[in-house]
Parts: sequence; structure tokens; C-alpha cells
Amino acid sequence: MTLLIRSWNVFHGNTVPPARKHRLEQIVRLATVDDPDVVCLQEIPVWALERLDRWSDMTALGDVAAKPRLGPFPSTAGLGAAITRLHHGFFRSAFTGQANAVLVSRRLRVLERSRLVLNPRSFRRVQARWLDLPPLARLVWATERRVCQAVRLACPDGRTLLVANLHATSYRPDERLADAEVFRAAVFADALARPDDVLLLAGDLNVKAQRSWTLADLTGPDWGFVGTGPWIDHILVRGAEVGPVERWPDDRRRLDGALLSDHAPVEVRVG
Repeated sequence: MTLLIRSWNVFHGNTVPPARKHRLEQIVRLATVDDPDVVCLQEIPVWALERLDRWSDMTALGDVAAKPRLGPFPSTAGLGAAITRLHHGFFRSAFTGQANAVLVSRRLRVLERSRLVLNPRSFRRVQARWLDLPPLARLVWATERRVCQAVRLACPDGRTLLVANLHATSYRPDERLADAEVFRAAVFADALARPDDVLLLAGDLNVKAQRSWTLADLTGPDWGFVGTGPWIDHILVRGAEVGPVERWPDDRRRLDGALLSDHAPVEVRVG
């Protein structure tokens, strides 16, 4: 049985160039129209989590990373959606919060799920000292919570998968922040995986293979993952035969002259 695994940072349903209305439903439907087995999504507005099952006709497992806020004050998903509706391209994620989700084909059975906060204060404090981070980098790292969600799945052929989905911190001046989070996610997923599980680490990792010590380690002999590409979106696989990572061409995600999301989906076939 060959499994189609896909990952897409959906940019809160926004397009390139920006538009007033979101296209999140069209994005989710496009990501699932060809009946993939697993789709990992990042940058989902919190209000959309309850709609993913209907849009995708898959089992949607969502986890909130950043809760909706009005500046420094807590808010609700509904209020965030109402404000952002004025102009999605302008407001983006300012009020809606942010979540990740794993969409699972009805052919697969969900066995268990878990999640880990990737940048808690205690972790940031230790890593900031270790990396000798300047004050600005420390401040940026604390502005938004990041999570890794893990889902264990049973396949019809008897295999089990452990899928870990994450969206690491984006800070271009110092990609070591994302690198540290990716390694933390890998350790988390590795600890949850059972000896016979196929292990997948997917998402917007915000690091490129040619510059990442973590990805070099994970794809080395000790960790045994394969599957990095030249982008910041990755699907790493361990414990199964896997084809090359493919990235959608722009025309596949073009709608009414605009590109859906500022990221292209990536996907692999796992044998």
C-alpha cells in the first residue's frame, strides 16, 4: 500500500497578491481533492478548525498554537474572524490566532494523539544561553507559541504511522531558533514512536537543508530520516521506502490569477 503524504502552509487562506476575501475553503478542498492519505496543514486561523472536516471530507485533528487576541488582550475565534473579514489580505493573522491540523483519510484509523509546545519559556531560556542569542532574538522567540502535534495512525495493511506536524518559528536573521524547535520536535516524535512505526516529521520547518545542522543530523545515519528538499517546507520519513519530495508547480495552486498561499504544497509517496 502506497501512502500519499502532503504538507501545506495555507497562509490563513490568503493569496499572492493579497486579496480582501480569504480562499481557505478552496485551499483545503484543493489539498484534498485527489484523496491523499494524510495532509499536514499550518497557519490555520482558529475559527476554521471546526470546518476542516466538512471542507476536506477527512478526519481533521487540530491544535491551537496561538490563541486569538486583540493586541495584549484575549479574544475569541469569532471576534477575530469578524475583524479579519474586513480585509483578510491586510489583517492576516493579527486577530485570528493560529493553529496546525492533520487531516486523515477515512481509510486510516486514529489510535492516539499528543502535542508539545516547542518554545516554552524554560526551553527558550536554556537555548538562549547555549546559543548566546541577542536580546532581539530572545524577544522574537517569545512572541508566538509554536506547537508540534503528533498523531498515531493504523493503516489498512497493518502498518502504523506516527505523524508529527509543526510550524517552527520564522526569524530570518537567526535560523537557529527554528533549528532548535525542529530538533525538539524530532526528539518528541521519536520518543512517541513505537519500534515498528513509520515516523513522519512534516511541516513548515523554516529552515533549509543546506543551512540546517538539525536537518543534517536527522538525515544522517544516527537518525535515519530521508526526504528533505531545497525549501523550508519538508516531509521527513523514517522506517519505510519513500519517493522523492515533490513541490507543486505554481499553476496547480493558481485560482483567478492569484496563487493560493505564499507556500506551495510538498508531498511524498511512502511505500
